[in-house]
Amino acid sequence: MNILIVRLGSLGDIIHAIPAAAAIRRAHPDARIDWLVDVRHRELLDLVPVIDRRIAVKTSGAGSVIEIVRELRKGAYDVAIDLQGLLKSAVLARLSGARRVIGFPAPLLRERAARLFYTETAGEPAPHVIYKNLSALKALGIRVPDVEFPLEDRKPEIVAAARERLGIGPQERFAIINPGAAWPNKRWPPVYFAEVARVLATRHQLRSIVLWGPFEEQLAADVVAASDGAAAVSPATSVADLVSLTRAAAVMISGDTGPMHVAGAAGTPLVGIFGPTDPGRNGPWAEDDLTVSRYHACACHYQRRCRIAGWCLVDISPQEVMKLVDRRLGHG
Repeated sequence: MNILIVRLGSLGDIIHAIPAAAAIRRAHPDARIDWLVDVRHRELLDLVPVIDRRIAVKTSGAGSVIEIVRELRKGAYDVAIDLQGLLKSAVLARLSGARRVIGFPAPLLRERAARLFYTETAGEPAPHVIYKNLSALKALGIRVPDVEFPLEDRKPEIVAAARERLGIGPQERFAIINPGAAWPNKRWPPVYFAEVARVLATRHQLRSIVLWGPFEEQLAADVVAASDGAAAVSPATSVADLVSLTRAAAVMISGDTGPMHVAGAAGTPLVGIFGPTDPGRNGPWAEDDLTVSRYHACACHYQRRCRIAGWCLVDISPQEVMKLVDRRLGHG
């Protein structure tokens, strides 16, 4: 059986779809499983050993649909399953030439017009998007699969580099702080993160490495500058670096971002800070992981910027977050 998964982006959403690929592999060990992904996120799928071929395409800007279709048709797919639910992803799934094109029912789609391009639908409402994705596999006869994240650990050297920056020994534990986010209203204030780093150092003897992404190095430096020496700026990190670095950490404190989801897939203990997005749907999924949320008080659900003067994340204090960190480290 030749199967095509269509999930183009974003980083966190691709993470949330990996358990579906793992479940397909477990149920159909001899199948060929390919994944259509935006070129920006190809690196993550390179770490997923259950995938046979990664078909990376540019989903923004000019590109040749003919070339994409020609590449897809090489797969001779029996099944294409769209886990994105957009018109764009549904069209690409249909253009693959697969005999069966599976997508979510109309009420679960982000763009309902996508339904026109499916030959069948499957999937049920679920509290977390991971379980929504897994429910679509009933169309393939796969029911109630386990949640698995097969990710290869390829960059152990990043862990040594982080410990060196923190001035700690090769076996000493450390925390990760991730202050950045693509959406401005997902970013908790840097001085709050700095206070958490100070308490982690005094209460738990954990120094913190502070992550940063594109255009975020100054943000990480601001956290470190206010931490009274309790934190250090991380080296630049690729997705592969993130998997290895987070897997070695004692705990990670982060807003709703791709790196937080990478850490969750790597099994890192998490404390998440949520405002405009719902942690029940998009947050950590491990039973022991914890979140503090102002989602129900937020007036800007799933919008990149606040439309009102009262920013909900400012209301979350470092003390409130540290209570959860204490609990999470206790569970660890």
